Amino acid sequence: MYTLTNDELYNIHGGAISIGGGFLIGAGVVFLIGVIDGFIRPLRCN
Repeated sequence: MYTLTNDELYNIHGGAISIGGGFLIGAGVVFLIGVIDGFIRPLRCN
């Protein structure tokens, strides 16, 4: 088994999404759900 040195450990970059990217993805999912719901269950405005 190969043990990483401290320099190698510091050079590892994870695949984390920034906070803004997370909100953008969440907003896109909510928007798509709203569009699909509008086509499936069209409701009249009051």
